[in-house]
Amino acid sequence: MGQAVAAYLHFLSIFVLFALLTLEHRLFKLPLDLERARTLMRIDMAYGVAAGAVLVTGLARVIWFDKGLDYYLNNSLFHAKMGLFALIALLSGFPTFVFLNWRNELKAGQVPQISPVKAKAVIMVIRLELLLALILPLLAVLMARGYGVIGS
Repeated sequence: MGQAVAAYLHFLSIFVLFALLTLEHRLFKLPLDLERARTLMRIDMAYGVAAGAVLVTGLARVIWFDKGLDYYLNNSLFHAKMGLFALIALLSGFPTFVFLNWRNELKAGQVPQISPVKAKAVIMVIRLELLLALILPLLAVLMARGYGVIGS
């Protein structure tokens, strides 16, 4: 039962993460308004929490359930998947820092000012995150079917 619950929570957190990132992409457009800027900050915080949940539930599955820690540590696709997850996390820092820089303006009730160039960069980073996130399930499916085992 624990294995099923861990898998369910992992999949659920992945769906939530992808939904939040898609929503962030949809809402981020110029010109900003005060409510949308506040919503974007909240969505980005929730996205960070969802990413943490994906990581924690995934590690729980690796350590306590499924094929066992040795299988994953000796699987090149697992390493690729973790590297890709880390890359997405690093990329997500850019929009997060942009949104965090809005705090003072939002507290003062002002609409954050963002240049069109920076706004375009944020959109492109979010799109890249979405694209890379689509590769993660492919790596997981291949790994679960025995591909990537080192030494075989």
